Amino acid sequence: MRSLSIAATGMLAQQTNVDVISNNIANMNTTGFKRQRAEFQDLLYQQEARPGAASGGNEAKVPSGIQIGAGVKTGAIYRIAQQGALAQTGNRYDIAIQGRGYFPVTLPSGQTGYTRDGSFQLSDQGELVTAQGLAVQPGITIPQNAVDVSISATGEVQVKTADSPDLQTVGQLQLATFINDAGLEAQGDNLFVETSASGQANLASPGEPGFGTVTQGFVEASNVNPVEEITALISAQRAYEMNSRVVKTVDEMLGTSSQLR
Repeated sequence: MRSLSIAATGMLAQQTNVDVISNNIANMNTTGFKRQRAEFQDLLYQQEARPGAASGGNEAKVPSGIQIGAGVKTGAIYRIAQQGALAQTGNRYDIAIQGRGYFPVTLPSGQTGYTRDGSFQLSDQGELVTAQGLAVQPGITIPQNAVDVSISATGEVQVKTADSPDLQTVGQLQLATFINDAGLEAQGDNLFVETSASGQANLASPGEPGFGTVTQGFVEASNVNPVEEITALISAQRAYEMNSRVVKTVDEMLGTSSQLR
């Protein structure tokens, strides 16, 4: 009975759905995290009578036909790039993005990665780096004798040193945007790399048209909404239960047919 395999595809789909929701909930407090959603599609149909097929004389045609579905599959798991709330930290090297954009960083392989996590620190050489020690592009070095650091909304990094009361510009932050953010490949550690689906990175200073601005002393919180995720989890659980009920019903039908004499 094909109902058994159809219900099995439904259970597998809802299991994937729960996996995605679980990952969202697990990353509720991950800086810059963007929640995901599973997208489902129906499988191929068995055509027992095609719509529009001839059904007899006088050019009569079958109006709707007989098409029996084979179940459901996971079509995609997409990332929702909604702005997360900004949380104040007071750390002068924490930088949050408001609007579109990613910070480009240099990965250990030499490849460029991208992140929304602006919880930066300084290396032993005074270079601005991520929590994993990856250098933020373009390289920005804070002098050892700096007593104050100021980062403008447009990404200009200025410092005040003990030798001079005037602010000195030591670097300019850049942001990267993509025509299709959902096409970025997640690498873990809040990092992404570009793919052929995302398109090439467009680099510009914060505040340029189409690019967000940056805010010093803040980080962007996860955009996961706990209420929405719990509601989606309950819905997925009920859908799983209904599919398992179909399996049980088919089993009872098979048991009935096996007892016929």
